[in-house]
Amino acid sequence: MKKTSISLAIVLSLVAVAGCQSQSSSTDLPVATTVPTTTFAQFSDNFIDALWTLSPTWALYSGKHVNDGYLEIPDDASRDKTLAFVKAQQAALGKFEPKSLSANELIDYHLIHNLLASMAFEITTFKSWQWDPSSYNVAGGFAQIINENFAPLDDRLRSVLARMENIPAYYAAAQANIHDPTLEHTELALMQNQGAFAVFSDDLLKQVANSGLTEQEKALFKTRFDAAIVAINGHISWLTKQVSQLKKEGARSFRIGETLYEQKFAFDIQAGMTAKQLYEKALADKARVQAEMTVLTEKLWPKYFTTAKPADNKIAIRQLIDKLSAKHVKRDVFVNEVRKQIPELVDFVNQKALLTLDPKKPLVVRETPEYMRGFAGASISAPGPYEKLGNTYYNVTPLDGMSHESAESYLREYNHWILQILNIHEAIPGHYTQLVYSNESPSLIKSLFGNGAMVEGWAVYTERMMLEEGYGNFEPEMWLMYYKWNLRVICNTILDYSIHVKGMTEQEALALMMDEAFQQQAEAESKWRRATLSQVQLTSYYAGYREIYDFREEYKKANGQNFDLKTFHEDFLSYGSAPVKYIRQLMQQKAK
Repeated sequence: MKKTSISLAIVLSLVAVAGCQSQSSSTDLPVATTVPTTTFAQFSDNFIDALWTLSPTWALYSGKHVNDGYLEIPDDASRDKTLAFVKAQQAALGKFEPKSLSANELIDYHLIHNLLASMAFEITTFKSWQWDPSSYNVAGGFAQIINENFAPLDDRLRSVLARMENIPAYYAAAQANIHDPTLEHTELALMQNQGAFAVFSDDLLKQVANSGLTEQEKALFKTRFDAAIVAINGHISWLTKQVSQLKKEGARSFRIGETLYEQKFAFDIQAGMTAKQLYEKALADKARVQAEMTVLTEKLWPKYFTTAKPADNKIAIRQLIDKLSAKHVKRDVFVNEVRKQIPELVDFVNQKALLTLDPKKPLVVRETPEYMRGFAGASISAPGPYEKLGNTYYNVTPLDGMSHESAESYLREYNHWILQILNIHEAIPGHYTQLVYSNESPSLIKSLFGNGAMVEGWAVYTERMMLEEGYGNFEPEMWLMYYKWNLRVICNTILDYSIHVKGMTEQEALALMMDEAFQQQAEAESKWRRATLSQVQLTSYYAGYREIYDFREEYKKANGQNFDLKTFHEDFLSYGSAPVKYIRQLMQQKAK
């Protein structure tokens, strides 16, 4: 449940594996081996333009349409071109002395430096382009062009027409790249490529038939469409054979091990600590939160039960949570209840003077569009830096399509108390508020390449901050449910690190999530699958939250009676979606 955005992992795969695209052929596109010396602001602008030339698919997802119509083949040449780009940009960046830069420029410097190093790491060290077949799927870029109404339909269809030309060569290169894959990622690739026919469908051909394309263009479209179908089906057959062979002969482990995990953590999270240190913090926090829940359960038990409390504290906590979860909204008013709560959150933030909310940029609560459903029940769709005047939508999926049993289970999970915490996280003053501030950042670098741990961490931080400031009137039931919600964040870190570094088994993982974090079995099984298919990202929520909260407490102590929470929040958010460790440094320097 988070904002809808393209993750750094996807970004890197677009650049390193499958996303280097241009309108002309790749041999016609020279890669700059030198970058002219300029001011840092000019360098930043030139860097973005050069990156979009290198990877128009990345630009496409960012709302910038550079060369939508070209799909580059993910071969050695495209990876060499990316590495040449990295080398040239690193050389240009190295000419700037960090001490000579302004505070905002210094953050941009660090973000660019990290991004370039990450791109090289993905190609030369991590090498998921060899063992992760799910990296290869053409559907996403085509869906973005077809479904997003950024240009007249005829123009978008012509981009699709041009882009389809290299689909057969794309999948041939993908199969040549794949070496010693994991079974889990191969099965995912098979499932996702089968889903490509939702994009390459009869509906698309009908759109073309009814469009303003010339008859010659329509005929070429059908020819390339048919070739694309053959290529996708061929790749599906190839993947099916791979799955069968891997099941029979054994496959590479999906676990990446401690060395790669620490390296990827450093690039993706950019925290002021190692992955191991964060893991150890999470273990301590899990024990602390469970102790707090035990105290609350002791207090609340007589209010809800006439029987004796079980001696096992975790059993007692689960029973109380189950009892409280029965209090929830009716399924047919779920979206309306979310819509109703947003003004209440706005009023609380304003009354408590927690930070300034811009009334000119209201949040629009809507039912999740059909094509976006199936992933998160709630998410934020925020305008990017190229479309700042657009609406910010809080997407909430109605429960119409669920069975009675599924809807009841969902509503118990997002009960009276947790639904409020969810709205704090997603909307006010969580993701929506942070993204409004981020889009006001004076540089595109922060908005485009912001730190996911800071973005997710801020939303998690606001949940506790709001309760500390009196939201929910310090009701013990609210705090108990908050701790349940917070345990999920804490255990995400323990789970991800334990699986990839310490060899945690599926049964051990399910026991952690169900017995220690009080999750339902379906939710726990889904999280196990997610952890086998991704690495590090699950730690971003806790990493960002822990760093922000710890910094606030340290900053409060250092400033004593001069500390003002609103000022702290607005100063913190003024640096855009930057890694917390850099915001911390700059705010501390500013306070001296």
